[in-house]
Amino acid sequence: MVQIKRLQEDGADILAVVGEIDASSSIELDLAIAKSVGEGFKKILVDCSALEYISSAGLGVFMSYIEEFRDKGINMVMFGMKEKVINTFQILGLADLLHIRESKQDAKKLLHELSA
Repeated sequence: MVQIKRLQEDGADILAVVGEIDASSSIELDLAIAKSVGEGFKKILVDCSALEYISSAGLGVFMSYIEEFRDKGINMVMFGMKEKVINTFQILGLADLLHIRESKQDAKKLLHELSA
């Protein structure tokens, strides 16, 4: 089960992901990202500090937005991943395709650089 909290800070939409993203809960992640895009946010931060697990379905949600983000000039940075979660991204080579930082401060800095 997953809970996604949204808040806005410094012109960015922050999605705080709490719990586990599996095949059934990946739909909620997709809806949250779609809402950010639909509301016109160009900067999205994904707080993964309370994300305990992500399945291939959850990873697929992030992958499905890469092209749309590029086409629309949207930058997304993920941060705060636990070791077992970031290992999943790294094993599948997704850490090279997505922007991932350790801390919120580092993520915001990268987001600012990408948006400049």
